[in-house]
Amino acid sequence: MLVTEEARAAAVPGATMPQEPRQTDFQLVRVKSTWCRIKKGEALSNDEDEITLSEAKIGERISEGGISWTIEAPIYFCYKVVETYNILEPSNTTLLWGHITDPQETELATANKRKLRRFIVIDEVVDKLYGSKVRAYFRENNVQHKILSLPTTEETKSMDLVLNILQEVQSFSLDRRTEPIIAIGGGVCLDIAGLAASLYRRRTPYIRVPTTLLSYVDASVGAKNGVNFLQCKNKLGGYTPPVASFLDRSFIQSIPRRHISNGLGEILKMALMKHKGLFDLLKNHGKYLLDTKFQSCSDFAHHGDAALQTTRIAIETMLEELAPNLWEDDLDRLVDFGHLISPELEMRVLPSLMHGEAVNVDMAFMTYVAHARGLLDSEEKEQILQCMRGLELPVWHSGCSWTLIQRALRERLKHGGGQMRMPLPTGLGMADIFNDTSEETLERAYELWVKDCKPKVKVLPQA
Repeated sequence: MLVTEEARAAAVPGATMPQEPRQTDFQLVRVKSTWCRIKKGEALSNDEDEITLSEAKIGERISEGGISWTIEAPIYFCYKVVETYNILEPSNTTLLWGHITDPQETELATANKRKLRRFIVIDEVVDKLYGSKVRAYFRENNVQHKILSLPTTEETKSMDLVLNILQEVQSFSLDRRTEPIIAIGGGVCLDIAGLAASLYRRRTPYIRVPTTLLSYVDASVGAKNGVNFLQCKNKLGGYTPPVASFLDRSFIQSIPRRHISNGLGEILKMALMKHKGLFDLLKNHGKYLLDTKFQSCSDFAHHGDAALQTTRIAIETMLEELAPNLWEDDLDRLVDFGHLISPELEMRVLPSLMHGEAVNVDMAFMTYVAHARGLLDSEEKEQILQCMRGLELPVWHSGCSWTLIQRALRERLKHGGGQMRMPLPTGLGMADIFNDTSEETLERAYELWVKDCKPKVKVLPQA
């Protein structure tokens, strides 16, 4: 029965309603092409070939006041993070078929005679470096393609750029199921293109190809996308993961040393929160990673493959934290370490601090907060600061004033459900989340942090 007698009564004005509220839970089944509901626990027909059982549920409550329905509809996402090499070699078909998870689907897709079509959003700096190879790749694989080169920076990360992409996508006339948008660039490019894809026809699949270390270990592995709004970082956005992220470390060799250091800030976050081995890798091999730009070099055999170990551990630990909580239903998140003050700081001082640098300034201050609380001893605090400096990351910035910190933490409290939810290291590679850090502790940590980390002004001798 698709509609209960009680529901019919509730829908008719003046009909007799039961005195006591009545709750009924229904499962949803599809018989041939039609979905209908059955009471939870009710036996299904024996004709299993024509019946599909959904995980969605409907609860119906009838009372004197009327009727209400509660819908439970689980959302399922499957996405791939793939480490690959020479992704722009025409013989490497990862960009064409690597996003498909079912081998049968891959077989059908490759056998299809229909010409492939791809829309590519690429950062304009990356386009100058690799644009000719990208175009040659699609040309030699006989793919009809449109390449949109854009200036994707924090200053341009806006809805205007998203709408620009959407206008071009509409002109190209994508098939929203079989022709994924491809984004090639740093984290800003991946965020903007991801938001555009999630808006076009409500959800068009997209692929991320990170070209910076920061986007390699951060933006490429999660579900979030977004743009800045009203001078607030990532104020507009959503949770739509790509169908796949394809990681090729060779892109990283083309970026400046400071950008490598910037990405190391995000890796250090995961090391401090949950992986002592990763912290040791950064402490012992940081300069080598900067010098070699994360390329595996046989000349430095005594380092082992520190680059490969570092990126893999960083990605694995990040996925462990993100996968169970992709939509941030739980606001207690270790990955928020370094992100309590840094959004306010980064937007306030643009472009003097890059994202990973602002995160590291935040982490340096929070290291002092952890020390002031007695969670870290002096030796552990100094090891963390030495590691940061070894990775050429800033541990202090003049823009990070006590007033800014107070304002940022008030904003955190407002958007944390009335709780601070402050991740703090409790050792090297260990952490917990705290809601009871006092203003006095924060102020004491700030004073010590400024005393230790603010560069000393050199007084020149009088002539």
